[in-house]
Amino acid sequence: MLKAYKYRIYPNKEQKEFFEKTFGCCRFVWNMMLEEKLEALRQERNIPRITPAKYKKQHPFLREVDSLALANVQLQQEKAFKNHFKNSKHFRLPKFKRKKDKQSYTTNNQKTKNGSETIRVDFEKGLLYLPKIKSGIKAEFHRRFEGRIKSATVVKTKAGRYYVSILVDVDDPRNKVKEPQNFICGIDLGLKSFATVVNDKKCFKIEYPRYLIKAEKKLKRLQRQLARKEKGSKNWEKARERLAKEHEYVKNAREDFLHKLSKAIIDESQVVVVESLNVNGLSRTKLSKHVLDSSFAKFIDFLKYKAEWYGREIIEADMTFPSSKMCSKCGHVYKELELKDRVWRCPECGEVHDRDENAGKNLRDYGYRCIKR
Repeated sequence: MLKAYKYRIYPNKEQKEFFEKTFGCCRFVWNMMLEEKLEALRQERNIPRITPAKYKKQHPFLREVDSLALANVQLQQEKAFKNHFKNSKHFRLPKFKRKKDKQSYTTNNQKTKNGSETIRVDFEKGLLYLPKIKSGIKAEFHRRFEGRIKSATVVKTKAGRYYVSILVDVDDPRNKVKEPQNFICGIDLGLKSFATVVNDKKCFKIEYPRYLIKAEKKLKRLQRQLARKEKGSKNWEKARERLAKEHEYVKNAREDFLHKLSKAIIDESQVVVVESLNVNGLSRTKLSKHVLDSSFAKFIDFLKYKAEWYGREIIEADMTFPSSKMCSKCGHVYKELELKDRVWRCPECGEVHDRDENAGKNLRDYGYRCIKR
């Protein structure tokens, strides 16, 4: 099974220049191919299949970078068009790439004539070796892996930091598995509390740090500073980088929280029950800022792949399941319940419910019913 490992890398000046050249060539080839294909669409012709070799004669500088990086650009664009024609509502037409966006390129691992590989990792010395780069790149290997490297993707963020994502073919993708303390738990995701977890033994709420909302004041100040600078000047670039670093901090802090929480939940329970959420619909409401800051969809994705790694099971309740409106004691569905009602009394049995705790209990019971089937 394929598994990706992401590391921070620290290229020197020469290596940075090579990365910039490769990013630029990949961006150039992408935009040239895209222009030809969009023109064919406008003229209602079949989309041509174009390879990077078409541009190398006219633009010799393309020969100076890794040819596999350019080949992957072709494959990525073909996949983007294929996805669009397969599901145009979900996948839009590919867009032109800009220099100020996040830059990346992907290269594949191949065997050389002397038997070595083009992508290598030296964990002891902390060095990464990539095609077309003569010396090793300093890297921070915070964890090791075993298996054959398939590819490597080098990324430069808007904040100017470099990362590499190494795709490895591993025999067993599962990490060290802990014995679960509970059999099943239900998770209700909300805005008042990020999550309410109900398992076999207890019920507890997890508050969300609200990283974006807390950083909003600083982000506005940095945005104003950027707006005052002359676009393209050195001071404008410094202000842009400060703003990008703050955005990157918010993103990293949020993902760190989601990773740690999803790992703790997967460690504790054998079966995890969550709701299927319509995040796109919620993001168009007045609560859009809170919904997007919470990253519910990403949290559920983290739960899913961690469950696969650790041999756990994820059950998703249908969006029509009335987890909040159904009494967890008698099963009566209270249709008059509104979003503002955080505590309510069941008109059938008189039980008083905390809205989020009641939803967590119903999701846990929903999981039991699914398992019994």
